[in-house]
Amino acid sequence: MIRIKAGVPRGAGRLPLRRVFALGLPAVWGAMAITYKLACPLAQQNGLGARIGTSAVFFAVGTGLILHVRHVMLRELREVRQVAGAAQSVLLRPLPPRIDGLDIAAAQLSADRSAVIGGDLYEVIATEHGVRVVMGDVRGHGLAAIGTAAAVLGSFREAVHDEAELGSVLRRLERALARHLRERARAEHPSAGAEPDHPVAEEFVTVLLLEIQPDGEVRVLNCGHPWPYLLGPARAELLTRAEPLPPLGPFPLPAELPALPCGRLLPGEALFLHTDGVEDARDGRGRFFSLPAALAEAVGAGPVSPQSVLRAVFAGLLRHAGGRPADDVALLVLRNDRRHAVHAPGEPVGHRAHHRL
Repeated sequence: MIRIKAGVPRGAGRLPLRRVFALGLPAVWGAMAITYKLACPLAQQNGLGARIGTSAVFFAVGTGLILHVRHVMLRELREVRQVAGAAQSVLLRPLPPRIDGLDIAAAQLSADRSAVIGGDLYEVIATEHGVRVVMGDVRGHGLAAIGTAAAVLGSFREAVHDEAELGSVLRRLERALARHLRERARAEHPSAGAEPDHPVAEEFVTVLLLEIQPDGEVRVLNCGHPWPYLLGPARAELLTRAEPLPPLGPFPLPAELPALPCGRLLPGEALFLHTDGVEDARDGRGRFFSLPAALAEAVGAGPVSPQSVLRAVFAGLLRHAGGRPADDVALLVLRNDRRHAVHAPGEPVGHRAHHRL
C-alpha cells in the first residue's frame, strides 16, 4: 500500500539547511578574520612580518569566500539547467524513433546560448485520422516565445484527436494563440482593462500542418511556414510550391480551409521539415545556407535514412554558421517505412494521385 504523508513536501526541509550552510560558512570565515585582527597580538604589530602575516590571513579568507561563492553559483546553474531540461522534455518531448510505420528523427537548437529551448515547435502524433504533424516558429526568442510555443503545442496535442478535418485543427490553434496573447497582454499591461483591443499585436506564429494517411496520402495546411522537402534516392525537391496562408496572429483565417493534397509518400521516401532559421543562416561573408544542396548531398544515391540526413544537414549548417545560427533551428525527418503502400484501383505503383503544384 502506498502511503502519502501530509504536511511538508519531501525535500522541503533541506532547503533552509542548505541556505544556512551557504550563509554560515562565509560568516564563520569573516568572524575568524575579525577575531584575528582584534585579538591576535601579531595583528596589532606594525612590523613587516606582522603585516605579511595579516595580509596572508585576509588573502586566504578572501580566496575561500570567492571559491565558496563560485561553488554555490555553479550548483545553482546546474539546478537551473536541470529545470530547463525538464521544461524542454515537456514542451518538446522526445519523439519516438518510429510512429505508425514512419521512421522519425528530429533536432532543435536555440539561438540563445543561455537557453535550452527556443521558439520553434514540432510534434508528431498518430491518430485515428492518420499521422498528424505540426512544425512551427514563434516570432522572437526568450520566455515569451516559449510560452507561445507551449500554448500552440498544447492545443495541437488535443485537437488532432478531436477534429476529423485538418482545417478544424488549424482553427483550434488560432483560437488558442489568440487566447494566450490576450492573457499575456493583460499580465503585461494590467491597467489596459479586462480585454485589451490589440493584444501583443506584433506577435505571430508560422505553422505547417501535415496529415499522412495509412496509404501514404499527404495533405497539408501552411500558414507562412517554409514548405517541406520530399526526399528520395538522389532526389530532394519541394513538396509543393503553392502559396501559403498568412501566419497565425496578424490576420484571421479564411472561411474555408481545405487541406492541400500533395500526393502519396511512397515507401522509402521521406519528408524533411524545417524552420526558417535553417535557410536564413549566414556565414562570415553573409551568404545564406543552401539547404537544397545540403539535402541533395545528404540523400546520395542510396536509401534515405532520417538519422543520417539529420546529422549531415545539421553538421553542414553549424559549419556554415560558424558554430551557432543567429536564429532558432528545428529539423524533422519522417520516412515512410511501411512495407506495402495502398493504391487506388488501376493506379500503377509509383503513380501519385495528385500532381504537386
